[in-house]
Amino acid sequence: MAGCAARVPPGSEARLSLATFLLGASVLALPLLTRAGLQGRTGLALYVAGLNALLLLLYRPPRYQELKQITWVSATGLLMVVFGECLRKAAMFTAGSNFNHVVQSEKSDTHTLVTSGVYAWCRHPSYVGWFYWSIGTQVMLCNPICGVVYALTVWRFFRDRTEEEEISLIHFFGDEYLDYKKRVPTGLPFIKGVKVEL
Repeated sequence: MAGCAARVPPGSEARLSLATFLLGASVLALPLLTRAGLQGRTGLALYVAGLNALLLLLYRPPRYQELKQITWVSATGLLMVVFGECLRKAAMFTAGSNFNHVVQSEKSDTHTLVTSGVYAWCRHPSYVGWFYWSIGTQVMLCNPICGVVYALTVWRFFRDRTEEEEISLIHFFGDEYLDYKKRVPTGLPFIKGVKVEL
């Protein structure tokens, strides 16, 4: 065994054990994600992200290490992550009991339309925070391909989610929400929310 260890390039043991873990995790991940209720696009996106991580460990394109050493790009990504997380937490705190991770189809007696705090800047600050947090993770790690894929995936997710949520909010609050919708943008790039024709 000692003779074999001498032929292994330094640092490859850690990469091999991490690659082995990710390979095992990615093979097991899809059934676990499905069992956890993460089906469809969300489960598939998480599964593909895991496989992508494995492929990045096994295949190193030319100049890969140089790409990973761009400090200002990593710092920008870190700022995006911190900004996104702070905005999301501020949205949760501001909305209080009105915040829910699941789009509500029935209005509760205590449900009110929150238009103050971060909700005065954008209609969906929690989504905006998550959007920039998720992209920021890939910018911070200097993963250009994942950055683009994450951006497209979360943009599409939030476009659909915003429309779904706004249908419920219009149903719950009527003209009050429509007036708010006219005054305040979604905060998400190129997403205007549900189109309403009166």
